[in-house]
Amino acid sequence: MRIPKSLKKGDTIGLISASSPTPPEVLPEAVKRVEALGFNVVVGETCREKHGYLAGTDKLRAQEVNQMFSDPKIDGIFCIRGGYGATKILPYLDYEMIKANPKVFAGYSDVTALHIAFHQKCGFVTYHTPMPSTEFVKPEMDEYSWNSFISTVMNTEASGYRLENPEGEPLTTLVGGEATGQLVGGNLTLVVASLGTPYEIDTKGKILFLEDIDEYERSIDRMLTHLKLAGKLDDAEGLLLGAWTDCGPQNPKRPEQSLRLQTIFDEILIPIGKPILKDMVCGHCLPTMSLPLGRTVTFKTDSQIIEVIE
Repeated sequence: MRIPKSLKKGDTIGLISASSPTPPEVLPEAVKRVEALGFNVVVGETCREKHGYLAGTDKLRAQEVNQMFSDPKIDGIFCIRGGYGATKILPYLDYEMIKANPKVFAGYSDVTALHIAFHQKCGFVTYHTPMPSTEFVKPEMDEYSWNSFISTVMNTEASGYRLENPEGEPLTTLVGGEATGQLVGGNLTLVVASLGTPYEIDTKGKILFLEDIDEYERSIDRMLTHLKLAGKLDDAEGLLLGAWTDCGPQNPKRPEQSLRLQTIFDEILIPIGKPILKDMVCGHCLPTMSLPLGRTVTFKTDSQIIEVIE
């Protein structure tokens, strides 16, 4: 797995949306926040386009991804937001060209579809990070989140460092043990959406990270069951669970008609017997940790230490 060159101040970042349209009133501030990190910014056409619930047509969004990777003046690519639509552009991407031009590629949520495709078809590390028009512009974007993001994309070849929650927010052990493997995954909904396609996630010997937002507990149950029946949980060496933001019962007034997330984890994940840590501060939350997807990590549940070792 190749590691893209670290970003540095003065580099040029291409802002794109492979998914949903960017609110026009947010775009100027999102650009300012990226520039404040010391980068030059090229705003992609998709950041201003709107095609219903998409940031332009599928072919336009794919063309822009291809263009940003092929342009030697672009040093890194930040997805300005998630939403929906990244999976739709996968057939139109030039994977051979992208493979020949690895760059820091950052984003999360719907961007999970692109992370999986770039790992498996292009063989380079990508970055699960907060995004300019969703987190960067929020007053809640805190020092921990900024520092995690900056150190992840501006020191890409670092190793021997830990993926640590903010102080006072401990991890929780679900299943004890040790596990080592390439870190893969992201948003549960997008991971499950890859199954049965040419872009299906490979979890064999990997550490699988999962998080999600705005899903009923029944939906989380269904998707984890799908992963289990597809063999993806058995294939993994271990699991890391992030934030499950606003994932609750469909009818909060009738909680007896639902199951708690912890019960779902107890019944689906724990019997697999693989080491599992949960409550990573990562996903649709602030503060949030940035992750180097594709790097080799190791974790021990007794010490609850997660380390990037490659």
